[in-house]
Amino acid sequence: MNRREMLRASAGAGVAVAAGTGGTASAQILEHRWEGHDWGNVLPVPDRLYQGPFTNYGADANAPGGSVVMATSPSRDIVPNIGMGLTAYVSGDTGPPRLPGQSLERSISDIVALPFTQTIYLRPNWREVQTRPGRLDLPDWWHIAVDLARRHGKRVGFRIMLENPDDAAPGMPAFLMGKVPYVPLRGSWPGNRGEVRHRKKHAMPRYDAPAYQAAFEELNTLLAEQLNGSPDIEYMDTMMYGFWGEGHHWPFEGNVFPSDVAARATMMRMLETQLRLWTKTPLVTNTQPDFNRVGNAEMLDRTVRSGNWIRSDTIFIENTQIEALSNRPAWTAAVSEVGMTRGDPSRLQTVDGVTLNEQIVAHVLAVGANYWSVWNWHDEAAANVLSYYEKFPEPIDRIARRIGYRVYPAFIWSFARDGASGIVVGLANDGVAGVPGVLRLSVTDPAGTVLASGCVDPGYPKPTGIRQAMLAWPGKRDWSGLRLRAEIEIKGVRHPVRWACQQPLNPDCSLTLKQNLPA
Repeated sequence: MNRREMLRASAGAGVAVAAGTGGTASAQILEHRWEGHDWGNVLPVPDRLYQGPFTNYGADANAPGGSVVMATSPSRDIVPNIGMGLTAYVSGDTGPPRLPGQSLERSISDIVALPFTQTIYLRPNWREVQTRPGRLDLPDWWHIAVDLARRHGKRVGFRIMLENPDDAAPGMPAFLMGKVPYVPLRGSWPGNRGEVRHRKKHAMPRYDAPAYQAAFEELNTLLAEQLNGSPDIEYMDTMMYGFWGEGHHWPFEGNVFPSDVAARATMMRMLETQLRLWTKTPLVTNTQPDFNRVGNAEMLDRTVRSGNWIRSDTIFIENTQIEALSNRPAWTAAVSEVGMTRGDPSRLQTVDGVTLNEQIVAHVLAVGANYWSVWNWHDEAAANVLSYYEKFPEPIDRIARRIGYRVYPAFIWSFARDGASGIVVGLANDGVAGVPGVLRLSVTDPAGTVLASGCVDPGYPKPTGIRQAMLAWPGKRDWSGLRLRAEIEIKGVRHPVRWACQQPLNPDCSLTLKQNLPA
């Protein structure tokens, strides 16, 4: 039984746990229907543009004339932007690839260079990144991977695993081992294939110990000093309770705290530490059901309400995770981590002529994900990914060209009013997800001088429909020859957005406006 099978099985197990929580459950934020849920006004919209209704005729017309003078069409290519794309795994649960006869740098380089990926992912253990108090000791493979990603124009997502059942050693650094007790877990892994997790005596640290809390805050402080807002970093996975930091230690029941209330309070405190220190880089919290009663629903709710993102570590899993992914706010990005099979006939798991990887791709797109993992679980190597892609390129090519948001200015209307000139932009989204933040539009002259600028509402444009917005500037300056630029604001940081259209773009990703429809 592998990790994905375990998590699928937890759906049934979780029912029994929930039924036995008694009075404790009433104090929790429980699972809820995400569609139509009131998340409040989470994301501010600076310089909000007027977004309709637009009228073209009569004395009170606000866009008189309203002629469509330019149109663009969706791109057929991979369009790399922040907040979306395919993610190549340099390390998952068992460290970076160590391939016979190949240097570590070559193995990592081959993964980073996979042409259909836009981000890379690193998941080291805590003890690997900090060997002594007061400083970081990031491993060599971390530095190699980040440097290679930078050279390839890609960003990095990561999580520091506080505990890892696939590693024989404890997760904590050595300097904490005499200060924080480990509590043995009750239960055992189903089956036995000789893996580390079946041989290991599983225990969890007392996360609520003062020494642990102090060290955890120091870890995040040190990381944030280097990486918060770094152009190299795309996102950081929230460090949660239990195995891999996912918020559980299934199949082991209960938790290591004096009470469930103490568990939830401790984990919320740890989330608040991360929210306080990671002010610019998005945090991504697991949608894992609360099998061990440690406050996952509270953490997830707080994550979304703070303008951060969510993730799931597989796609064929509990109903609650599919509900969250499918009906999250449009401005909340979703990361989908799902292990691929290799291309060997014995690994494809083909049923009714459909490979497992085709099933995965279809369902990741169906929930409207922003990211999808390109990795072979516990077997990371570029050759393993390519062994499938070279035989079946279509599923990966398809998801690389559909995932996330793919925004383009489908309609451009021009107008003149009260001595001013302007355009109304009709934004379309050919992807499967909303914009994970606030989209800013700017009209500039060829020299880059901004004539008009402002933002549309969070999450827009969505994957269906057209979102209209007005940009106007004083005087009678003609719109033709000006440039339309897009940026996305995520946690107060602006990032350039490449328009996902077939029409040619300028080096700064802007579109030169010109008449391309009959007058």
